[in-house]
Amino acid sequence: MKTTFTGTMQPLDTTIPDPALIVMIGASGSGKSTLASSWPATQVLELDTFRAMVSDRAGDQSSTEAAVTVMHAALAARMARRLTTVISDTNTDARVRKGLIDAARAHGVPVVALLVATPADVCVWRQAVRDPDRAVPEDVVRRQHADAVTAFPQLRGEGFDHVVFADNSHRLEPLLKRASDARRRDMGWDGGDGLGSLLLVRRVFGPDVLPLWTWREGSDLAGGDRVGEIRLGKDRLVLALRTDVDGEGDIGFDLLTCCPYDDECDARAWHPVHSVTDLLDAHTSDRPHPDTVCTVHGGPDDVDQEADDHDQADDPEGRADLEEQFAAAVRE
Repeated sequence: MKTTFTGTMQPLDTTIPDPALIVMIGASGSGKSTLASSWPATQVLELDTFRAMVSDRAGDQSSTEAAVTVMHAALAARMARRLTTVISDTNTDARVRKGLIDAARAHGVPVVALLVATPADVCVWRQAVRDPDRAVPEDVVRRQHADAVTAFPQLRGEGFDHVVFADNSHRLEPLLKRASDARRRDMGWDGGDGLGSLLLVRRVFGPDVLPLWTWREGSDLAGGDRVGEIRLGKDRLVLALRTDVDGEGDIGFDLLTCCPYDDECDARAWHPVHSVTDLLDAHTSDRPHPDTVCTVHGGPDDVDQEADDHDQADDPEGRADLEEQFAAAVRE
């Protein structure tokens, strides 16, 4: 059994036309997904993605048949439009490759075999750092690798127009260009508006929060600091952008909350949030943040002993009233 791709007499090929159907061939853990990321996400069809789409679990092997059906429907639609498409899967089975080649041939799209020839030992080692749901047993990885080696000399005979080794491809430039274009759009360097101050929101809380964010222009809730809110349905979080945290010129966000020191206090209180995890904790926890600062009582170091000893759990009616006062402040 051959275990490497060396010793062949096939001429070196580096051609990847556009459009083309690019069929990656390699064992699990060979680096196909990393290489596929150098193409736009819309051009990549990855079987794990379709498994997750039909079962919510990328590693659910019982969903493979359904996932393949959905993936081939997407492939047929793209081939009909003659769009470059990358199939990111092991594709070490000749029958699987034939189905892909036929889909491209039906619309006159060239087909490229892109061999990801990572050593088998490396592919096996990489399984150890994968999520258990996606880790592939060693014997399966080694069989996939051996099948890929065996298939290599026969690929042109199967109908591939080009057979290219990943190590001979040049994919860094398109990846960097796409990343550069995205950065230029974000910064407004392409002549557009860019994200402006929303760049900071995305950096701190991530891209998923960004579409929910709105600045409250002219709000005086935060003593002159800029105020924004995250809103989805009836849920709402109000935050202040601080530009001189601790008097040292640092930038950060505070979340509007209830005063945790006195249930009868209707003043606004704020506590720092540094990530989307902090937002989740604040939204779901009943416990006050230890660094909350009330605009009347101050922070934990400023509260007198009587307020410190006050057990808020003994005053549920007062707490409910405080929550209503907080909600009113949010509605302002």
